[in-house]
Amino acid sequence: MLMACWLGALPATADDDQDWLRLHEEVQEGRIKPLSEILDQLAEDYVGQVIDVDLDDEDGIRVYEVELLGPQGQVVEFEINAVTGELLSIEGSNIKGMERR
Repeated sequence: MLMACWLGALPATADDDQDWLRLHEEVQEGRIKPLSEILDQLAEDYVGQVIDVDLDDEDGIRVYEVELLGPQGQVVEFEINAVTGELLSIEGSNIKGMERR
C-alpha cells in the first residue's frame, strides 16, 4: 500500500504520512536504496513500463516488488533486495521478450 500511495493509486491517510516519513528516513540514512536507483537498474536490463511497486518485509528482508508491463503485453514481477539492490527473483511470462540485448 505504501508504494501505491507514492504512485497516486490510493488516497493518502495519516498513517501513510508516517510511512512516508519512515521510508524517507530509511533512504536518507542509506538503509535502503532509493526507488529511482532500483528502477534505473531494471531499465538497464529490461524493457517495460512500471505498473506497480510495493515495498515489503519478507522474512526480515526489505524487498521492492516491481511489476513491469512488457512490449508484448506481458506482466513480469521483479523482487529486488531494497538494501543491496540484488535481484532476488523474476516471475511472469515471456521474460526473455523483455530483456535488453
